[in-house]
Amino acid sequence: MLEVSSAMSAKVLERFPAGAPRGSWPAEEYAAERREKGEPATVVMDLKSDAFLVVVPAPEDD
Repeated sequence: MLEVSSAMSAKVLERFPAGAPRGSWPAEEYAAERREKGEPATVVMDLKSDAFLVVVPAPEDD
């Protein structure tokens, strides 16, 4: 899992509760599907909500 700086701007594609059954990685599986479609999806942990987030970098404002 990647540690993300709070300064990083990202768009959340999907949320998954951290309490998935043992051996189940739904956030990782979803991110892998998105990467196969060309999106640079990454899984990060939101400690406040105890959930895994699948995120992509947000477009930078010029």
